[in-house]
Amino acid sequence: MRSWKPSGAAVLAAVLALAGCTVGPNYKRPSAPTPPAFKEEPPADFKEAQGWKIAQPNDGQIKGKWWEIYNDPALNALEEQVAINNQNVLQAEAQYREARAAVGIARAALFPTVSTSPAITESRASAGSSATAASAASGVHTFYTFPIDASWGPDLWGSIRRGVTAAVAQAQSSDADLESARLLYQSELAQDYFTLHGLDSDVELLTRTAKSYEEYLVLTRNRFAGGIASDLDVAQAESQLYATQTALADLGVARAQMEHAIAVLTGKPPAELTIGAMTLKTTPPPVPIALPSALLERRPDIAASERLAAAANEQIGIAKAAFYPSLSLAATAGVQSSRLTTWLSWPSRFFSVGPSIAETIFDAGRRRAQLAQTLAAYDAAVAGYRQTVLTAFQQVEDSLSTLRVLAEESVVAEQSVKSADRALAVSTAQYKAGTTAYLTVLTAQGTALAAERTQIDLLARRLEASVQLVVNLGGGWDTSQMPTRQDVVKSAQTK
Repeated sequence: MRSWKPSGAAVLAAVLALAGCTVGPNYKRPSAPTPPAFKEEPPADFKEAQGWKIAQPNDGQIKGKWWEIYNDPALNALEEQVAINNQNVLQAEAQYREARAAVGIARAALFPTVSTSPAITESRASAGSSATAASAASGVHTFYTFPIDASWGPDLWGSIRRGVTAAVAQAQSSDADLESARLLYQSELAQDYFTLHGLDSDVELLTRTAKSYEEYLVLTRNRFAGGIASDLDVAQAESQLYATQTALADLGVARAQMEHAIAVLTGKPPAELTIGAMTLKTTPPPVPIALPSALLERRPDIAASERLAAAANEQIGIAKAAFYPSLSLAATAGVQSSRLTTWLSWPSRFFSVGPSIAETIFDAGRRRAQLAQTLAAYDAAVAGYRQTVLTAFQQVEDSLSTLRVLAEESVVAEQSVKSADRALAVSTAQYKAGTTAYLTVLTAQGTALAAERTQIDLLARRLEASVQLVVNLGGGWDTSQMPTRQDVVKSAQTK
């Protein structure tokens, strides 16, 4: 019988063939409950502006910089600073770069590792050792060594490749988190901006009202001086004026805090930003609304959650690969000599090369427990993804209903302002004619002021709610802007 020994080329070919194998489940995007249409309809003014119809996924999409739909140059300038200077956004950007670098770390395991450790060693044998007298008398021995070590663990079962895929998915999830952070702080700035100018509208209203109350105070004092009215009317007019002036001064605190918050959102100390006063005048612009299924492609938080599920799926394959043997190839070569002059000569060379296979025989169930852990982690990631989708639908429905109700409420508030103004005009005429007490005028004044402040508050809330709707629809982002696997791997190699 003849014995057969496989050649090095045959072993290498077999290794490369096995290196194409992967164990574990292939990833499929988890299903998620998606309604055919939203329950809530947008406000009537939105529907009229859009020529309301059931939109297709590519129709109702917010394009570009979403805040530009408000046509406010000051807001546009502030929003541009968020992505550049906001520290929370910069933190999320650094975390994305960290996740991207992790791809390079995982990918490096696919390639051999080469190292060297040159050394100069001096030794002297003890006279009392078993060495001969001649060797003991020879004194100190010096050895010059220059080894090169190479090792490679072929990815026989795909665990390294799955690790790379998981790292890529994590980086993509981190990129989506970065987009979520941008959208969050950009929307927070827009809402603070509209709140601030809502306060400006309140300031303008109270300033105008205080001047009117000063005129009423002059009226009551003149009537008191003429003996037509009592000092009670004067005291009531003074109290009404002073209360209004107090409320006006108090608005300064809230406005300053809003301005400070906006400064921090743009990455500046509050002392470096001043926003001029401006009253709110326009109603919210229409926001394009598509089918609910479009949310799965346009919400960065949904995309991030889905990528985490993909990463969790790869961990299952890695856990299954641990049940199979691992192969490693190692080689060492170099030169060694006791003389520096002959260090690099051919006779000084040495080498060793050979493969080794490792297989765990007993681990007390550790690998099975790890596999069970990864299966449970995947189920948790899928549940988290589906919950994120459901929450997204809820948030859009909330925004639509809020806008609809506030729009309806604004119509009633406008009627209330007109009625209150008419009541104030009638009560004032009656008071001047002496047919009613000043208390009636006070009541009418309070009602008119409350109605106008409610109207201003509703407009600010509608603008803030429209911003929240934009956020809940995903802003101007979609999954096509997420870096591909090739993009992530390339950036991990070059950065």
